[in-house]
Amino acid sequence: MSSQDLTLAPIGVQVHVFRYPVSTPVRTSFGSLHHRPAVFVRVEDASGAHGWGEVWCNFPPGGDRHRAQLVETVLAPLLVGARFESPRAVFDRLCAATAVLAIQSGEPGPFAHAIAGVDLALWDLLARRHGEPLWRFLGGTTDEIGVYASGINPDGVRETVAGARAAGYRAFKLKIGFDPDRDIENLREATAAAGDGATVMVDANQAWDLSQAQAMVERLAAFELGWIEEPLRADRPWSEWQSLEPHARAPLAAGENVAGEAGFEALLRAGAVGVVQPDFAKWGGISAGLPLVRRILDTGRRFYPHYLGGGIGLLHSGHLLAASGAAGLLEVDVNDNALRTLACGRIASVENGRVSLGDAPGIGIEPDLQRLRAACPG
Repeated sequence: MSSQDLTLAPIGVQVHVFRYPVSTPVRTSFGSLHHRPAVFVRVEDASGAHGWGEVWCNFPPGGDRHRAQLVETVLAPLLVGARFESPRAVFDRLCAATAVLAIQSGEPGPFAHAIAGVDLALWDLLARRHGEPLWRFLGGTTDEIGVYASGINPDGVRETVAGARAAGYRAFKLKIGFDPDRDIENLREATAAAGDGATVMVDANQAWDLSQAQAMVERLAAFELGWIEEPLRADRPWSEWQSLEPHARAPLAAGENVAGEAGFEALLRAGAVGVVQPDFAKWGGISAGLPLVRRILDTGRRFYPHYLGGGIGLLHSGHLLAASGAAGLLEVDVNDNALRTLACGRIASVENGRVSLGDAPGIGIEPDLQRLRAACPG
């Protein structure tokens, strides 16, 4: 990481809430997204620099406005007018100051999401202040990363995969966890449409109990898969994952629904998850995320950041992946979402499964709020 000044003196926090209407819902085994929400956070420093972050807010409906309120009414007063030695100092301060409130309200998740979004904005701010792209500011040596096409619904699989391949993708993740026979048929279609040399992964989104998962991973063994994501609920004991892992031909993947250093340490100690997928807009931001990535790689696991939101958080995930030097791929949702396509900068340009993040300061873009508002009527 850059040895330059990391001090911060926030003087303003702005929160922008968007909802993009979609004609085709994004389907998972536990529910569907009928619109695409995003909460973008802008933090300005006394130095005149500013940065952008994003707060995870996909579920439940209305969660976007709730998380925006947490940033505006709880976190911003803790930031503005104070001085901090680093973003990590801010992260620790916000976590400590809201810990009891999160318990009292029964909402540790939403608080973690809001704090993560603020943290992302602070790192973007610092990189912009120093005139460096975020990937380099965090210690990276290249701006090029691999990507994969995600969010592939159980309907129209062949067409979606073929369209993503034509757009430059060479790896694809299919949503499963619906009817088992339909899952297998969709996987056949996805594999055929992906073409030679492609990688196909599956995501069950916590659909199965242990016996169902054991039966399904044995059926999935007929395919060459990159990984099998969340075949069990994220709150199941790691002993169940350890029981399942020997039945699976492909590595098990998880992490988007794990939070906290202790949570990830338990995941890594269990040894059953080969592909670890933290979501930095959901917990940790960069302050806790970058040390976590180093820990993941030190244990010999593969690091693939999870992400399914707007363009700001996607860019942060890409820059952190580039900074890590890991060989993982960035998850890019290929469903219709202007909040992604209008705010993801160079990630929109995929060539042979890879993108270049560029050398522009910070995450590399200034979101066009007017254009984003126009794309989100009502």
